[in-house]
Amino acid sequence: MSEALEESTAPPPLRRIVEAMLFVGGAPLTYERAAEAVRGLTAEQFRESVDSLNRDYRQQGRPYRIQPRENGYELMLQPRYRGVLDRLYGSTREARLSPAALDVLALVAYRQPIARQEVETLRGAESGGALRQLVRLGLISVQRGEAGQREVVYGTTSRFLALFQLRSLDDLPRTQDLQKL
Repeated sequence: MSEALEESTAPPPLRRIVEAMLFVGGAPLTYERAAEAVRGLTAEQFRESVDSLNRDYRQQGRPYRIQPRENGYELMLQPRYRGVLDRLYGSTREARLSPAALDVLALVAYRQPIARQEVETLRGAESGGALRQLVRLGLISVQRGEAGQREVVYGTTSRFLALFQLRSLDDLPRTQDLQKL
């Protein structure tokens, strides 16, 4: 049997599986979520994989790294490469939002995951255009509901956090007025 064939039938190393899960994106990858996909994965193996990948990324001069976020981890561009993101999606100045879009973004940020119908009920106005604009700008993402649900829900992205210089959603301002949302 050839070496290439043997290599392709062997399962990938654990850290490459963790890297693939981080690459896919979505919600921050927690140990619990990773353990659902990898039978027998321990918390220590998960942490070691993340640390090993970050060491590799540093040694190789990669433009990304794995960062903690909301009790999990996320693959993110290093700060010196954020200009690439701005050129791709538009800089902060180019992402000027209408008052309606800002209203929708605030509702998504504070109430996520939130469906379009709930946004429209809370605002008392049609919000599909503003939601589409925010998705195009990379500030919110569309997430599928649970199995059997047709309606999608919206949540903020890591670009939203970076744009507003937040480490996590816990850093959003909290006032009595906002808590009434």
